Amino acid sequence: MTDPVAMQSAAAPALPHSADAQAPLMPAPDALRIAFACADTDEARAARTRLVHRYGNATADEADVIVALGGDGFLLETLHRALTRDRQRPTPVYGMNRGSVGFLLNVYREEDLAERIVASQHVHLHPLRMVATRVNGERVEALGINEVSLLRETRQAAKLRITIDGVVRLPELICDGALVATPAGSTAYNLSAHGPIVPLNAGVLALTPISAFRPRRWRGALLPHAAHICFDVLEETKRPVSAVADFTEVREVLRVEVQECRDVGLTLLFDPELNFEERILKEQFAP
Repeated sequence: MTDPVAMQSAAAPALPHSADAQAPLMPAPDALRIAFACADTDEARAARTRLVHRYGNATADEADVIVALGGDGFLLETLHRALTRDRQRPTPVYGMNRGSVGFLLNVYREEDLAERIVASQHVHLHPLRMVATRVNGERVEALGINEVSLLRETRQAAKLRITIDGVVRLPELICDGALVATPAGSTAYNLSAHGPIVPLNAGVLALTPISAFRPRRWRGALLPHAAHICFDVLEETKRPVSAVADFTEVREVLRVEVQECRDVGLTLLFDPELNFEERILKEQFAP
């Protein structure tokens, strides 16, 4: 993960992810305070320079919106930085693609940016909270906007026991790993592991195995968004496992608990002509 260029100077809904529910009020375009952040690439830096010259640049603390210039990974970094500054009311983030895939980003266009932001659709996201207990007893907490994943550390396959809301649902899963994905993250690592794409308002989380060996036919599960998911690592000395929540990795874990974090909300902004819900729908029919 490259270090981003410094950002000199975006009440929980009924379902875990929703569009335009209690959207924060935006000022008029001519009064909008924008903070521009960019990835550490020539293309992103050049775009930031042009946009700052055209629209000015607020500090991240005073801005009404942060415009992230880069790829999907940099957008996630920007969202995490917004949480670090103010967990209760993180600044809305509007991304423009100066990276590669750009699934979470709007089309890059310099004209009428303030008007686009004011007219954008607000998508509210709740991250996952990971509580990982290491073999040595240390506890580490982190938030995952896309997913929380468990991965084997060596040539040995992992052995996991999966408990949902206090009930053991899978006594032993032999695999390369497993993950829990939010709807927003269901098109990322989850999709590459053959997990389902989850619509934003479905109210479920995707539990997906990674290269499952036994039980061979188990393909995962869709769980209520309020479910408490617990992974216990079996034979932890012989088969060490790491846990990852977006950019936070914890090595040699013994137990990992995952649950949606209802007290933290993030706001992503999308142009209405190709909003995020439409992108997720289209992705399910992609060739």
